[in-house]
Amino acid sequence: MCDQNRDVAILVTGGDGQGAALRGDYARSGAGFMVDQGWDGYKAADHALWRALYDRQSALMARYAAPAFIDGLKRLDARDGIPDFRRTSEVLHRAMGWTLVAVPGLIPEKDFFDHLAARRFPVTNWLRRPEEMDYLVEPDVFHDFFGHVPLLTHRVFADYLAAYGAKGAQAIALGGQEALARLYWYMVEFGLIATPDGLRAYGAGMLSSRGETRFCLDSPEPHRIGFDLERVMRTRYRIDDYQRTYFVLDSYDQLFQATGADFAPVYARLKGLPDIAPTTLLPTDRVFTRGRQVGCPRAA
Repeated sequence: MCDQNRDVAILVTGGDGQGAALRGDYARSGAGFMVDQGWDGYKAADHALWRALYDRQSALMARYAAPAFIDGLKRLDARDGIPDFRRTSEVLHRAMGWTLVAVPGLIPEKDFFDHLAARRFPVTNWLRRPEEMDYLVEPDVFHDFFGHVPLLTHRVFADYLAAYGAKGAQAIALGGQEALARLYWYMVEFGLIATPDGLRAYGAGMLSSRGETRFCLDSPEPHRIGFDLERVMRTRYRIDDYQRTYFVLDSYDQLFQATGADFAPVYARLKGLPDIAPTTLLPTDRVFTRGRQVGCPRAA
């Protein structure tokens, strides 16, 4: 790993949710691994740490974040302390039909897909420690809320996430989980979008990480290439480093429309094709920037 100055936002699909190394209290979880958020149990120091994280990250948004993300962040107005999911859910449900559910951390893929399909977004209920401000292996409440929830206020993206969740059962039945996970990783955690002011970030993995927020747009190292569904689904990703390739949307509608297709023939085609390394460019790629792929500079 090039440096320790980031959150490694591990994809919530693909884990068994019960590993000994996971921090959350899974013993208290119910159906769908849901737990009570325990908002009254947060201490003043927890809320102060949230504000420090929020202020540090939100200061970068005007330069790096997509307009829809910035609008959503303002609408949620969550700077003062760890949000109460019940209150946020009232806002989201009135606007987009979504609610937040607290979970202890990473959860099994089937439960994750089921939550999204039912327009429930799972958010981890614990917050990192002060010494983890710059590096965290598991997603915590700051990653999940600050990174993901603002775009639940955007109609097209909110509908896309529900449509994505509805794809889960078919993926499990046809062995397409890995391909579907790559779509989430690259287009929900680490997606870029073209705007009139240039490329901007909307993915939760970079927008909750001080280092990767800047790296994804400023660094000459990674490739930035146009979105193509099957290209994304074939491309391996890194969980221990900044991304070596970022995929760029023309619009959120482009992503939503691609998800409307039947993925069964897609999975069948992909089984006969090799994976693509994260550092590779193909002749068919629509290249926004060709990365040097030399190394990852130390983030400040």
